[in-house]
Amino acid sequence: MLTLEKMYSMGHEEVVFFQDKSCGLKAIVGIHDTTLGPALGGTRLWPYANEEEALIDVLRLSRGMTYKNAISGLNLGGGKAVIIADPKNKNEALFRSFGRFIESLNGRYITAEDVNTNVEDIEHIFTETNHVTGVAQQNGGSGNPSPYTALGVFRGIEASVTKAFGSRSLKGKTIAIQGVGSVGFELAKLLTEAGANIVYTDVNERGIQRMKDAFPTAKFVSTNEIFGVACDVYAPCALGASINDETIPQLKAKIVCGAANNQLKEDRHGLILKEKGILYAPDYLVNAGGVMNVSIEFEGWADSKSRRMVDTIYDKTLEVFKISDEQNIPVNKAADVMAENRIAAMRNIKNGYLGVKINHRMPGQKRRF
Repeated sequence: MLTLEKMYSMGHEEVVFFQDKSCGLKAIVGIHDTTLGPALGGTRLWPYANEEEALIDVLRLSRGMTYKNAISGLNLGGGKAVIIADPKNKNEALFRSFGRFIESLNGRYITAEDVNTNVEDIEHIFTETNHVTGVAQQNGGSGNPSPYTALGVFRGIEASVTKAFGSRSLKGKTIAIQGVGSVGFELAKLLTEAGANIVYTDVNERGIQRMKDAFPTAKFVSTNEIFGVACDVYAPCALGASINDETIPQLKAKIVCGAANNQLKEDRHGLILKEKGILYAPDYLVNAGGVMNVSIEFEGWADSKSRRMVDTIYDKTLEVFKISDEQNIPVNKAADVMAENRIAAMRNIKNGYLGVKINHRMPGQKRRF
Protein backbone atom coordinates (compact mmCIF):
# COMPACT_ATOMS: atom_id res chain seq x y z
CA MET A 1 0.00 0.00 0.00
CA LEU A 2 1.21 3.49 -0.89
CA THR A 3 0.42 5.39 2.32
CA LEU A 4 0.54 8.92 0.88
CA GLU A 5 -1.73 7.99 -2.03
CA LYS A 6 -4.24 6.38 0.35
CA MET A 7 -4.10 9.44 2.64
CA TYR A 8 -4.70 11.74 -0.33
CA SER A 9 -7.65 9.73 -1.62
CA MET A 10 -9.32 9.70 1.82
CA GLY A 11 -8.50 13.32 2.69
CA HIS A 12 -6.18 12.72 5.66
CA GLU A 13 -3.92 15.47 6.99
CA GLU A 14 -1.42 13.31 8.83
CA VAL A 15 -0.54 9.73 9.71
CA VAL A 16 2.05 9.11 12.43
CA PHE A 17 3.79 5.79 13.20
CA PHE A 18 5.19 5.17 16.69
CA GLN A 19 7.32 2.34 18.08
CA ASP A 20 9.05 1.64 21.35
CA LYS A 21 11.05 -1.60 21.54
CA SER A 22 11.37 -1.38 25.32
CA CYS A 23 7.68 -2.22 25.79
CA GLY A 24 6.73 -3.65 22.40
CA LEU A 25 4.69 -0.62 21.35
CA LYS A 26 3.68 -0.43 17.70
CA ALA A 27 1.08 2.26 17.06
CA ILE A 28 -0.41 4.35 14.28
CA VAL A 29 -2.29 7.64 14.73
CA GLY A 30 -4.46 8.91 11.89
CA ILE A 31 -5.47 12.59 11.87
CA HIS A 32 -8.12 13.03 9.21
CA ASP A 33 -9.44 16.59 9.46
CA THR A 34 -8.98 19.37 12.01
CA THR A 35 -11.25 22.02 10.45
CA LEU A 36 -13.60 21.95 13.44
CA GLY A 37 -10.91 21.55 16.10
CA PRO A 38 -8.30 19.09 17.40
CA ALA A 39 -8.81 15.52 16.21
CA LEU A 40 -10.59 13.39 18.80
CA GLY A 41 -10.96 9.63 18.56
CA GLY A 42 -10.26 6.53 20.62
CA THR A 43 -7.31 4.14 20.72
CA ARG A 44 -8.06 0.62 19.51
CA LEU A 45 -5.79 -2.23 20.58
CA TRP A 46 -5.99 -5.22 18.24
CA PRO A 47 -3.77 -8.12 17.07
CA TYR A 48 -3.75 -7.05 13.43
CA ALA A 49 -2.36 -9.60 11.01
CA ASN A 50 0.03 -7.02 9.54
CA GLU A 51 0.76 -3.30 9.42
CA GLU A 52 -1.25 -2.78 6.23
CA GLU A 53 -4.40 -4.12 7.92
CA ALA A 54 -3.79 -1.78 10.87
CA LEU A 55 -3.22 1.20 8.58
CA ILE A 56 -6.42 0.58 6.62
CA ASP A 57 -8.34 0.36 9.90
CA VAL A 58 -6.92 3.60 11.32
CA LEU A 59 -7.59 5.46 8.06
CA ARG A 60 -11.21 4.30 7.92
CA LEU A 61 -11.84 4.89 11.60
CA SER A 62 -10.26 8.36 11.73
CA ARG A 63 -12.27 9.47 8.69
CA GLY A 64 -15.39 8.18 10.40
CA MET A 65 -14.58 10.25 13.49
CA THR A 66 -14.46 13.43 11.38
CA TYR A 67 -17.99 12.75 10.21
CA LYS A 68 -19.17 11.62 13.64
CA ASN A 69 -17.89 14.72 15.41
CA ALA A 70 -19.20 17.02 12.68
CA ILE A 71 -22.72 15.59 12.53
CA SER A 72 -22.88 15.58 16.33
CA GLY A 73 -22.27 19.34 16.44
CA LEU A 74 -18.94 19.01 18.26
CA ASN A 75 -16.10 21.49 17.75
CA LEU A 76 -13.68 18.64 17.18
CA GLY A 77 -11.98 17.09 14.20
CA GLY A 78 -11.53 13.42 13.48
CA GLY A 79 -8.68 11.13 14.47
CA LYS A 80 -8.03 7.60 15.64
CA ALA A 81 -5.19 5.48 16.96
CA VAL A 82 -4.47 1.77 16.75
CA ILE A 83 -1.99 -0.24 18.79
CA ILE A 84 -0.88 -3.50 17.21
CA ALA A 85 -0.83 -5.96 20.11
CA ASP A 86 -2.57 -8.90 21.72
CA PRO A 87 -4.97 -7.58 24.40
CA LYS A 88 -3.58 -10.19 26.81
CA ASN A 89 -0.19 -8.47 26.67
CA LYS A 90 -1.21 -4.88 27.38
CA ASN A 91 0.46 -3.23 30.36
CA GLU A 92 1.23 0.08 32.07
CA ALA A 93 4.52 0.66 30.24
CA LEU A 94 2.87 0.19 26.84
CA PHE A 95 0.22 2.83 27.52
CA ARG A 96 2.55 5.28 29.23
CA SER A 97 4.93 5.09 26.28
CA PHE A 98 1.97 5.64 23.97
CA GLY A 99 0.92 8.63 26.11
CA ARG A 100 4.36 10.21 25.68
CA PHE A 101 4.01 9.93 21.91
CA ILE A 102 0.53 11.48 22.06
CA GLU A 103 2.02 14.38 24.07
CA SER A 104 4.54 14.96 21.27
CA LEU A 105 1.68 15.79 18.88
CA ASN A 106 1.03 18.99 20.88
CA GLY A 107 -2.74 18.63 21.08
CA ARG A 108 -3.47 17.92 17.41
CA TYR A 109 -4.84 14.54 18.52
CA ILE A 110 -6.82 13.74 21.67
CA THR A 111 -7.38 10.08 22.46
CA ALA A 112 -9.99 8.10 24.38
CA GLU A 113 -11.20 4.51 24.92
CA ASP A 114 -12.00 2.12 22.11
CA VAL A 115 -11.94 -1.62 21.50
CA ASN A 116 -9.77 -3.43 24.10
CA THR A 117 -8.89 -0.24 26.00
CA ASN A 118 -10.56 0.81 29.25
CA VAL A 119 -10.49 3.46 31.96
CA GLU A 120 -7.44 1.89 33.63
CA ASP A 121 -5.51 2.07 30.35
CA ILE A 122 -6.63 5.67 29.83
CA GLU A 123 -5.35 6.52 33.31
CA HIS A 124 -1.89 5.28 32.33
CA ILE A 125 -1.98 7.47 29.19
CA PHE A 126 -3.17 10.40 31.32
CA THR A 127 -0.05 10.06 33.46
CA GLU A 128 1.99 11.22 30.45
CA THR A 129 -0.34 13.62 28.63
CA ASN A 130 -3.37 15.84 29.12
CA HIS A 131 -4.52 15.12 25.57
CA VAL A 132 -6.82 12.28 26.59
CA THR A 133 -10.49 12.00 27.55
CA GLY A 134 -12.49 9.38 29.40
CA VAL A 135 -10.24 9.38 32.47
CA ALA A 136 -11.66 8.26 35.79
CA GLN A 137 -14.29 10.51 37.37
CA GLN A 138 -12.17 11.03 40.48
CA ASN A 139 -9.57 12.65 38.24
CA GLY A 140 -12.03 15.05 36.63
CA GLY A 141 -13.05 12.83 33.73
CA SER A 142 -16.23 11.07 32.69
CA GLY A 143 -15.12 7.47 33.16
CA ASN A 144 -16.51 4.60 31.10
CA PRO A 145 -18.27 5.95 27.97
CA SER A 146 -20.08 2.68 27.14
CA PRO A 147 -23.41 3.55 28.84
CA TYR A 148 -23.58 6.80 26.86
CA THR A 149 -22.71 5.09 23.59
CA ALA A 150 -25.47 2.58 24.32
CA LEU A 151 -27.93 5.37 25.14
CA GLY A 152 -27.21 7.03 21.80
CA VAL A 153 -27.81 3.77 19.92
CA PHE A 154 -31.01 3.31 21.90
CA ARG A 155 -32.20 6.78 20.82
CA GLY A 156 -31.26 5.87 17.24
CA ILE A 157 -33.33 2.70 17.47
CA GLU A 158 -36.26 4.71 18.82
CA ALA A 159 -35.98 7.13 15.89
CA SER A 160 -35.74 4.26 13.41
CA VAL A 161 -38.78 2.53 14.89
CA THR A 162 -40.67 5.83 14.77
CA LYS A 163 -39.81 6.16 11.08
CA ALA A 164 -40.58 2.55 10.19
CA PHE A 165 -43.63 1.88 12.37
CA GLY A 166 -45.02 5.30 13.30
CA SER A 167 -44.48 4.89 17.05
CA ARG A 168 -41.48 5.38 19.32
CA SER A 169 -42.44 2.47 21.57
CA LEU A 170 -40.14 -0.55 21.56
CA LYS A 171 -42.50 -2.75 23.56
CA GLY A 172 -42.77 -6.13 21.89
CA LYS A 173 -40.16 -5.32 19.25
CA THR A 174 -37.43 -7.91 18.64
CA ILE A 175 -33.85 -6.67 18.55
CA ALA A 176 -30.98 -8.90 17.38
CA ILE A 177 -27.71 -7.73 18.95
CA GLN A 178 -24.46 -8.84 17.36
CA GLY A 179 -21.85 -8.45 20.09
CA VAL A 180 -22.66 -8.01 23.79
CA GLY A 181 -19.46 -6.45 25.05
CA SER A 182 -19.45 -3.22 27.04
CA VAL A 183 -21.81 -1.33 24.73
CA GLY A 184 -23.95 -4.26 23.59
CA PHE A 185 -24.62 -5.28 27.18
CA GLU A 186 -25.61 -1.74 28.19
CA LEU A 187 -27.87 -1.56 25.13
CA ALA A 188 -29.53 -4.82 26.15
CA LYS A 189 -30.33 -3.25 29.54
CA LEU A 190 -32.07 -0.26 27.96
CA LEU A 191 -33.97 -2.39 25.46
CA THR A 192 -35.16 -4.81 28.15
CA GLU A 193 -36.37 -1.91 30.30
CA ALA A 194 -38.29 -0.65 27.25
CA GLY A 195 -40.06 -4.00 26.85
CA ALA A 196 -38.19 -5.27 23.80
CA ASN A 197 -37.31 -8.91 23.12
CA ILE A 198 -33.59 -9.66 22.81
CA VAL A 199 -31.80 -12.12 20.56
CA TYR A 200 -28.00 -11.96 20.77
CA THR A 201 -24.70 -13.51 19.83
CA ASP A 202 -21.06 -13.15 20.84
CA VAL A 203 -17.79 -15.05 20.62
CA ASN A 204 -16.78 -14.34 24.22
CA GLU A 205 -17.95 -16.98 26.68
CA ARG A 206 -17.81 -14.58 29.64
CA GLY A 207 -20.00 -12.10 27.78
CA ILE A 208 -22.47 -14.81 26.87
CA GLN A 209 -22.68 -15.99 30.48
CA ARG A 210 -23.17 -12.43 31.71
CA MET A 211 -26.12 -12.07 29.33
CA LYS A 212 -27.62 -15.37 30.49
CA ASP A 213 -27.36 -14.26 34.11
CA ALA A 214 -28.76 -10.76 33.54
CA PHE A 215 -31.37 -11.53 30.87
CA PRO A 216 -32.51 -15.15 31.19
CA THR A 217 -35.37 -14.67 28.70
CA ALA A 218 -33.05 -13.38 25.96
CA LYS A 219 -32.28 -15.90 23.23
CA PHE A 220 -28.73 -16.81 22.29
CA VAL A 221 -27.89 -17.80 18.69
CA SER A 222 -24.61 -18.58 16.93
CA THR A 223 -22.58 -15.90 15.18
CA ASN A 224 -23.69 -17.24 11.79
CA GLU A 225 -27.39 -17.35 12.74
CA ILE A 226 -27.70 -13.75 13.92
CA PHE A 227 -27.99 -12.29 10.40
CA GLY A 228 -31.01 -14.43 9.54
CA VAL A 229 -32.99 -13.82 12.73
CA ALA A 230 -36.54 -12.63 12.05
CA CYS A 231 -36.51 -9.33 13.93
CA ASP A 232 -37.46 -5.69 13.80
CA VAL A 233 -33.93 -4.36 14.35
CA TYR A 234 -30.52 -5.87 13.65
CA ALA A 235 -28.04 -4.10 15.95
CA PRO A 236 -24.38 -4.70 15.00
CA CYS A 237 -22.32 -3.94 18.12
CA ALA A 238 -19.05 -5.74 17.33
CA LEU A 239 -16.43 -4.92 14.70
CA GLY A 240 -17.32 -3.23 11.43
CA ALA A 241 -18.18 -4.39 7.89
CA SER A 242 -20.90 -6.81 9.03
CA ILE A 243 -23.21 -5.41 6.33
CA ASN A 244 -21.78 -6.86 3.14
CA ASP A 245 -22.57 -8.93 0.05
CA GLU A 246 -22.73 -12.16 2.06
CA THR A 247 -24.88 -10.96 4.97
CA ILE A 248 -27.38 -8.62 3.32
CA PRO A 249 -29.28 -11.44 1.56
CA GLN A 250 -29.68 -13.14 4.95
CA LEU A 251 -31.16 -10.13 6.75
CA LYS A 252 -34.77 -10.44 7.85
CA ALA A 253 -34.67 -7.20 9.86
CA LYS A 254 -36.62 -4.10 8.91
CA ILE A 255 -34.01 -1.81 10.47
CA VAL A 256 -30.22 -1.85 10.89
CA CYS A 257 -29.10 0.28 13.85
CA GLY A 258 -26.17 -0.52 16.10
CA ALA A 259 -23.00 0.63 17.82
CA ALA A 260 -20.31 -0.78 15.51
CA ASN A 261 -18.19 1.59 13.44
CA ASN A 262 -18.10 1.29 9.64
CA GLN A 263 -20.97 -1.19 9.53
CA LEU A 264 -21.22 -0.99 5.74
CA LYS A 265 -18.29 -2.81 4.17
CA GLU A 266 -18.61 -0.49 1.17
CA ASP A 267 -20.69 2.64 0.56
CA ARG A 268 -22.72 0.83 -2.10
CA HIS A 269 -24.18 -1.43 0.58
CA GLY A 270 -26.19 1.55 1.82
CA LEU A 271 -27.92 1.71 -1.55
CA ILE A 272 -28.54 -2.04 -1.51
CA LEU A 273 -30.24 -1.74 1.90
CA LYS A 274 -32.40 1.10 0.58
CA GLU A 275 -33.42 -0.95 -2.46
CA LYS A 276 -34.33 -3.89 -0.21
CA GLY A 277 -36.50 -1.63 1.94
CA ILE A 278 -34.29 -1.98 5.03
CA LEU A 279 -33.95 1.27 6.99
CA TYR A 280 -30.34 1.96 7.93
CA ALA A 281 -29.52 4.34 10.81
CA PRO A 282 -26.18 6.10 10.15
CA ASP A 283 -23.69 4.36 12.41
CA TYR A 284 -21.42 7.31 13.10
CA LEU A 285 -24.39 9.37 14.32
CA VAL A 286 -26.18 6.83 16.50
CA ASN A 287 -22.96 5.55 18.10
CA ALA A 288 -21.75 9.09 18.88
CA GLY A 289 -22.97 9.03 22.49
CA GLY A 290 -19.54 8.05 23.78
CA VAL A 291 -17.69 10.87 22.05
CA MET A 292 -20.43 13.33 23.03
CA ASN A 293 -19.94 12.22 26.62
CA VAL A 294 -16.17 12.68 26.70
CA SER A 295 -16.45 16.02 24.89
CA ILE A 296 -18.29 17.37 27.95
CA GLU A 297 -14.99 17.06 29.84
CA PHE A 298 -13.77 20.19 28.04
CA GLU A 299 -16.32 22.29 29.94
CA GLY A 300 -16.60 20.26 33.13
CA TRP A 301 -18.31 16.89 32.95
CA ALA A 302 -21.71 16.17 34.46
CA ASP A 303 -23.94 13.19 33.81
CA SER A 304 -27.00 15.36 33.22
CA LYS A 305 -25.24 17.47 30.58
CA SER A 306 -23.99 14.38 28.83
CA ARG A 307 -27.39 12.71 28.71
CA ARG A 308 -29.06 15.86 27.37
CA MET A 309 -26.56 15.97 24.52
CA VAL A 310 -26.88 12.25 23.76
CA ASP A 311 -30.68 12.55 23.67
CA THR A 312 -30.35 14.84 20.60
CA ILE A 313 -29.41 11.77 18.55
CA TYR A 314 -33.12 10.93 18.29
CA ASP A 315 -34.01 14.15 16.45
CA LYS A 316 -30.83 14.17 14.36
CA THR A 317 -31.49 10.63 13.16
CA LEU A 318 -34.98 11.62 12.05
CA GLU A 319 -33.47 14.65 10.29
CA VAL A 320 -31.09 12.41 8.34
CA PHE A 321 -33.99 10.16 7.35
CA LYS A 322 -35.79 13.27 6.07
CA ILE A 323 -32.81 14.30 3.93
CA SER A 324 -32.64 10.76 2.56
CA ASP A 325 -36.30 10.88 1.56
CA GLU A 326 -36.23 14.41 0.11
CA GLN A 327 -33.10 13.80 -1.98
CA ASN A 328 -33.90 10.14 -2.69
CA ILE A 329 -30.44 9.04 -1.57
CA PRO A 330 -29.31 6.26 0.78
CA VAL A 331 -29.27 7.19 4.46
CA ASN A 332 -25.48 6.85 4.70
CA LYS A 333 -25.13 9.44 1.93
CA ALA A 334 -27.65 11.73 3.65
CA ALA A 335 -25.58 11.59 6.85
CA ASP A 336 -22.46 12.44 4.86
CA VAL A 337 -24.24 15.45 3.35
CA MET A 338 -25.16 16.80 6.79
CA ALA A 339 -21.61 16.33 8.14
CA GLU A 340 -19.86 17.69 5.05
CA ASN A 341 -22.09 20.78 4.94
CA ARG A 342 -21.10 21.69 8.50
CA ILE A 343 -17.39 21.17 7.85
CA ALA A 344 -17.57 23.26 4.66
CA ALA A 345 -19.42 26.07 6.43
CA MET A 346 -16.82 26.22 9.21
CA ARG A 347 -13.93 26.04 6.74
CA ASN A 348 -15.35 29.02 4.84
CA ILE A 349 -15.45 31.31 7.88
CA LYS A 350 -11.79 30.60 8.70
CA ASN A 351 -10.42 32.29 5.60
CA GLY A 352 -9.72 35.59 7.37
CA TYR A 353 -6.48 35.95 9.37
CA LEU A 354 -7.19 36.86 12.99
CA GLY A 355 -3.62 36.97 14.26
CA VAL A 356 -1.98 34.70 16.79
CA LYS A 357 -4.04 33.47 19.73
CA ILE A 358 -2.02 33.42 22.94
CA ASN A 359 -3.09 31.34 25.93
CA HIS A 360 -1.76 32.99 29.09
CA ARG A 361 -0.96 30.75 32.03
CA MET A 362 1.51 30.64 34.85
CA PRO A 363 4.93 29.10 34.13
CA GLY A 364 4.83 25.36 34.75
CA GLN A 365 1.02 25.32 35.02
CA LYS A 366 -0.42 22.15 33.49
CA ARG A 367 -3.66 22.51 31.59
CA ARG A 368 -6.27 19.75 31.46
CA PHE A 369 -6.60 20.23 27.70
